[in-house]
Amino acid sequence: MNEPRKRSDFDILIVGGGINGCGIARDAVGRGYSVCLAEMNDLASGTSSWSTKLVHGGLRYLEHYEFRLVREALSERELLWANAPHIIRPLRFVLPHQKGLRPRWMLRLGLFLYDHLGGRKLLPGTRTLDLRHDSAGAPLKDGFSTAFEYSDCWVDDARLVVLNARDAHARGAQINTRTKVVSAERVDGLWRATLQDTQDNSMREVSARLLVNAAGPWVDRLLEGALKRNDAHNVRLVQGSHIVVRKLFEHDRAYIFQNADGRIIFAIPYEQDFTLIGTTDRDYDGDPADVAATEEEIVYLADAASEYFRQPIPRSDVVWTYSGVRPLFDDGASKAQEATRDYVLRLDNGGKGSEAPLINIFGGKITTYRRLALSVMEQIEDAIGGGGPAWTAKAALPGGDFPTEGLAELTRSLAKGREALPAGLVERLARNYGTQAHAILEGVATPEDLGEHFGGGLFAREVTHMMDHEWAREAEDVLWRRSKLGLRLSEGEVAKLGHWMKERYSGKRSARDARQA
Repeated sequence: MNEPRKRSDFDILIVGGGINGCGIARDAVGRGYSVCLAEMNDLASGTSSWSTKLVHGGLRYLEHYEFRLVREALSERELLWANAPHIIRPLRFVLPHQKGLRPRWMLRLGLFLYDHLGGRKLLPGTRTLDLRHDSAGAPLKDGFSTAFEYSDCWVDDARLVVLNARDAHARGAQINTRTKVVSAERVDGLWRATLQDTQDNSMREVSARLLVNAAGPWVDRLLEGALKRNDAHNVRLVQGSHIVVRKLFEHDRAYIFQNADGRIIFAIPYEQDFTLIGTTDRDYDGDPADVAATEEEIVYLADAASEYFRQPIPRSDVVWTYSGVRPLFDDGASKAQEATRDYVLRLDNGGKGSEAPLINIFGGKITTYRRLALSVMEQIEDAIGGGGPAWTAKAALPGGDFPTEGLAELTRSLAKGREALPAGLVERLARNYGTQAHAILEGVATPEDLGEHFGGGLFAREVTHMMDHEWAREAEDVLWRRSKLGLRLSEGEVAKLGHWMKERYSGKRSARDARQA
């Protein structure tokens, strides 16, 4: 039996602005709950922006018998693609057969399961390639003759987070970035939390009927710190690093390479002019905010890819690296790469039926974030009642209200009458914003209409949109999360952008304070 509704500021307080937190906020507010989300940094500033950028079933997880996880992830690929066709697109993966490693029959069996476990309808199935005659073989060493090609999807991970936050906000959720939960305690059947604005250090208190701990790598730290728990050891922190090099091949497919140590790496077309190579798996001990690719990892990835590519990858060819910490549920696996990628939810009601409930989230993947949110909603409804039916399966994310194969047509419609704009700009805006690019380009016909140019095709008009509608506050938010234009701007251009954003944000805050006064 549900408890009578207690007076509170919000039904749900969510801690964490990664993909899980924002996905839950969107689902919950769409069911009629009042929601407050607090993120201590920028949206997607942790694990959710440092992934391999894939919506995939996880072919290698079949070896660890994680069939439920793979099935769930595979079933989400086409659904997410349909809801966000601007930031998610199909991608074919080439898996060369390497003599002495997994035999061909094992690869064929794994790919047969991969094709049939998840209800695939639109994505093409597996086929066998003769690398001696297929363009996919051209960049590879002569020793590779056979490969298997299968389907998954690519995703702009950080933008997926931002779009979930935007939709949640549009439906009534309060999204607070750069806001830290410094304390939270159960008082009279509610959660009472103190939130700190990390920019001006101001404090405010909010109350909620239920608290969701979606802090990712900081999930245990939140329990130990703000919630004053001394029994928090639930996640295994695993570091995954990536390197970016200049484009290694001309075709639009990706590679998945087996390594002699049993691990796999990907080589993926990235931002038109680059190739993304990753990832590593190693246990991490320290503050997740301090994680960075080690020299050992960089060399490992370059050497592993060089085992396959005809042209070796020297350390000097690496133009950028990034690293993130995956908060995997600690299942006691002996190796980091063997730890489960599945998520675990735990409901804590304080041991008493009248205590305010807490839901802790351990683990999870970009691909299954929506399904995780569905599972969380079941626990929320059981704990505090209320809520409407599930609705996110067929609800487009902002800008995604066009057919899955319609990006080229959208780009053409955006480009009409704007031939004077820099080459590639309209296409990039279509990929980033979908149909919402119409609002950014309204009244624009020439580069001058876009305002100040910061470099790399980034203009003030777009930055203003990110600041006003996507919670961007600093240059890093714009260059490495809402876009990857950091690959194209010089240090001077980055500084110029940062100064411009600081001036604009200070001006907006001053105007707001004056109105409130």
